Amino acid sequence: MQPIYDVTIIGGGPAGLYSAFYSGLRGLKTKLLESQPQLGGKVLLYPEKLIWDIGGHPPVLGEQFAKQLIEQAKTFDPTILTNTKVDFIERQDDLFIIHTATGEKHYSRTVLLAVGGGIINPQKLTLEGAEKYEMANLHYTVQSYKRFVDKDILISGGGNAAIDWAVELSPIAKSVTVVYRKEKLSAHEATVQEALDAGVHIECNTTITKLTANANKTAIQLVTCENTTTKQSYIRQIDEVIVSHGYNCEASLTFDEAIAVPKKDDYYVEGRATGETAQPGIFAAGDILSFEGKINLLLGTFQDAANAVNSIKTYLEPSAYRHGMVSSHNELFKEKNRSIIEKQLVQVN
Repeated sequence: MQPIYDVTIIGGGPAGLYSAFYSGLRGLKTKLLESQPQLGGKVLLYPEKLIWDIGGHPPVLGEQFAKQLIEQAKTFDPTILTNTKVDFIERQDDLFIIHTATGEKHYSRTVLLAVGGGIINPQKLTLEGAEKYEMANLHYTVQSYKRFVDKDILISGGGNAAIDWAVELSPIAKSVTVVYRKEKLSAHEATVQEALDAGVHIECNTTITKLTANANKTAIQLVTCENTTTKQSYIRQIDEVIVSHGYNCEASLTFDEAIAVPKKDDYYVEGRATGETAQPGIFAAGDILSFEGKINLLLGTFQDAANAVNSIKTYLEPSAYRHGMVSSHNELFKEKNRSIIEKQLVQVN
């Protein structure tokens, strides 16, 4: 039988990562399971976006913030597994058995649900052979602005993400064209106007119908587009294609009949601000958790995580303190603080 953990966190986004850190601070044997290859959750969808609304934290790029969260989560050496999709949770006596899509089993005294809005996958371009260009110049998110410098860019999509990218890339690109299948863009009007003012070319009632490779068959060189009203087609030479058609959210996690977790809108877990749910031993934090007065911001996510972990601690050890000790006076950080201070002194000298 595999080791038994005090808490198993399902989800490696901001809520799950901070929960892993705080679980270590509370002295819990912790495991975190993430379905995607990378940790970071939705923050990684917009790695070049600046995050402003974290108290006391200067504006930070999504990618950098995700790295900081991951580093913090590893402070107390939790067990972290990526590419591990949880399908089913059952309860046997005082243990939860967590089943994965690959047939593995994980054993835990409690479970902390931190799966956000579900497993997020981009809606991909439904053209034959499109997938072979994903490692070249077909993108479903913008990982780095640098690769788009002096490039002819075609963006497919009319939502806020598509137009935001158009605005942000227009100063560095050679040209930016947006095509959208409907008559009117769904993005904010002010952002659309900003895109037009920046020289972005917008073509509505237009879809991509064909991708043509370069001579080496390694990347897209030509894109065929069709006007859905006139049915006329044209071919455009491009360097990069960005597809922003939204995301599919998979919510396939289920429980056995012995586990009753009330849900809102057939997905979100109804619970309390303490992270507790109606099912003893099952807790939740972040976007998945619904309760009156909830703040759907990153700062609220971190409070959710701390509250849920504190509830788990007292659930497992009723005599434990309700809250963890603050880091500034916590002996757990004594050696870590000394190491950081010594490094700073070396840099000064």
